[in-house]
Amino acid sequence: MRITIEELENYLESNYSGFNDQSLFMKLIEEVGEVAEVLNKLSGRKLSEDTDLKDQLGNELADVIHYAVGIAAVNGINLNKVILEKDKIATKKYNRAVNLEEYIKNIRNK
Repeated sequence: MRITIEELENYLESNYSGFNDQSLFMKLIEEVGEVAEVLNKLSGRKLSEDTDLKDQLGNELADVIHYAVGIAAVNGINLNKVILEKDKIATKKYNRAVNLEEYIKNIRNK
């Protein structure tokens, strides 16, 4: 199953309605720290006996996305729109040939 950013925003908005966005931010920071820990283990900077580090990394990144989108949702931010707009600016800034919106249109038209 695939989900859209909008679907995730709506789901998290319904789950976090009335939540303090600062508490969600603290959870986000906690999860970013957990991503850093797994990356340190994967790179060998930190010893680990875990064999499922890629799975752990995926789980921690999912948590980061969850809380980042949750913060946007409770603040009424349309991340889909913001991501596309920011990418257009970055495409010009970094002199890339195709922006995200064009890339998606090209893939969907194939």
